[in-house]
Amino acid sequence: MNRLRSHLIGIDQGDTVLFSDFENNGEMWTGRGQRERRRRVKFSEPFRMPPNVQTSISLWDMDASTVIRADVTAETVTEDGFDLVFRTWGDSRIARVRIGWIAMGELSDEDDWDVV
Repeated sequence: MNRLRSHLIGIDQGDTVLFSDFENNGEMWTGRGQRERRRRVKFSEPFRMPPNVQTSISLWDMDASTVIRADVTAETVTEDGFDLVFRTWGDSRIARVRIGWIAMGELSDEDDWDVV
């Protein structure tokens, strides 16, 4: 569990269109097997330490004739941002995906000292 000082909690959020592959016959729409897309997301301001990041699918447009397989996660979380990652596999055909995210963590304070 992360313990946060209550007066320094920061919450940042966004909604990111990760890809729209049906428009150009991209790999997520036409491919098979293991596929992945990732995009670096930058926070609106840095956190004091890496925050907790929650991701969720806010839009998916998928072919109903195949099994729908999806894994959405945040990776490489730092004080400044994270990698938003979508994975699929098998014969799933994904036309487009939008991912919502929220980051919660401690913010820096002007009274913080960095003792070396």
